[in-house]
Amino acid sequence: MALIRLYMTMSLDGYVTGPQDSVDAPMGIDGFRLFNWLDRRNDPGPSGQVFTESMSTRAVIAGRRTYDLAGRWQGDHHDGVPVFVLTHDVPDDPPPGSVRYVTDVRECASQARAAAGDGDVLVHGAGAAQALLRAGQLDELELHVVPVLLGRGRRLFDDLPAEHIELDLVRRLTTPEVEELAQHVTHLRYRVRRR
Repeated sequence: MALIRLYMTMSLDGYVTGPQDSVDAPMGIDGFRLFNWLDRRNDPGPSGQVFTESMSTRAVIAGRRTYDLAGRWQGDHHDGVPVFVLTHDVPDDPPPGSVRYVTDVRECASQARAAAGDGDVLVHGAGAAQALLRAGQLDELELHVVPVLLGRGRRLFDDLPAEHIELDLVRRLTTPEVEELAQHVTHLRYRVRRR
């Protein structure tokens, strides 16, 4: 069965965007500094490895906010894979390309797993990640932790319930430090423990 894995870049203090994110500024103020490590996505090192793995997934689940702020990826996240947008309200306009809107989190996970077959499912967005965690449908978290403190913005785990979710660290990859501090990143993969 396909694994559903969150891929998220975050600051050390837990922010996935800077403040005031919008369609015109999808990463908010100074939020794009979290993605400087992607400049090394073609390197043979850890960042290149993680990027290649994420682009090898066979389906995508995204939250509606992430999908809209990312310019809807022009209807194709990567390689024409099916994109399932978890949303409260389905727009009247038909979705572009391989995009499908889904309102139920379990149904979204089921459709994405089926579409991925023996591959994995990539998840984008704090809202989608939290909904999948609450529903027991998120299998792993791949967190790209950048050594910067944003201090404000949108946090990855702000709206989770008070119950504990146990994680097991299954992989840690660290890029070598370079002159530009924000390019240094630690990739942490956690497996969600099932109760």
